[in-house]
Amino acid sequence: MLEHSPMVSLNRTYALSKAHSVDAAISEAKKLPLTNHHLYHSLLGHFYAKKDTHKAKEHFETAIKLAKSESDKEIIKNKIIALDK
Repeated sequence: MLEHSPMVSLNRTYALSKAHSVDAAISEAKKLPLTNHHLYHSLLGHFYAKKDTHKAKEHFETAIKLAKSESDKEIIKNKIIALDK
């Protein structure tokens, strides 16, 4: 039997958001053991961006703290700036 990694599951939540709903994707994402990874929080920030900008900012700020590269941090910072427009 083939098993998926948590990162593959994270990618599947993005597809779920497109095929079904952001709410379904958020629910599935919260089940994943990736709370210590910046991509997890970046994706949740993306999901919340149109629903709850406060929660989106919280997730993006956590993603910045967890990101290792300056380029990743800069991309995430730009997402926070875009929320304010």
